[in-house]
Amino acid sequence: MAAAMNVIVAVDNNWAIGCKGGLLVRIPNDHKAFRQETAGKVVVLGRKTLETFPQGMPLADRTNIILSGNPAYRVKGAVVVHSLEELLDELKKYRDEEIYIIGGESVYRMMLPYCDTAHVTKIDHAYEADAHFPDLDASGEWEITADSEEQTYFDIAYRFVKYERKNRKERK
Repeated sequence: MAAAMNVIVAVDNNWAIGCKGGLLVRIPNDHKAFRQETAGKVVVLGRKTLETFPQGMPLADRTNIILSGNPAYRVKGAVVVHSLEELLDELKKYRDEEIYIIGGESVYRMMLPYCDTAHVTKIDHAYEADAHFPDLDASGEWEITADSEEQTYFDIAYRFVKYERKNRKERK
């Protein structure tokens, strides 16, 4: 399978993404950008991430694919898969560029090798955290292809950065 899927994530200065099962910070403009980027698309997430959503419900206007190790786990309005193999098989039904990996940490780590584009909201702060995203700046496999002006929400500075995997043409 040609890997051209997307990953979308908000990280702090240490590439942290969460603490005690929740987001590090809520920035309305980040949520708006997320909604605009993923509307009408396929989102892939883990069970624990789903449980952080309002009422633990799948996201509206998207195809939600939930990865859970529990074979009995079911979610109304979502497709549930139970292994990487089952997930990759399910994703064959969709165009890669319409697939967005949205978390959490273990799903990001599992699926990053299948992604060529990363939409990263970089928050200029270091939070207390227990969940992290791989540091794309340090990996050497990724390059920044777009970087927004710095924006602020109260005293929080952030920007939207697009990364693309280097040498992705050769991998296909």
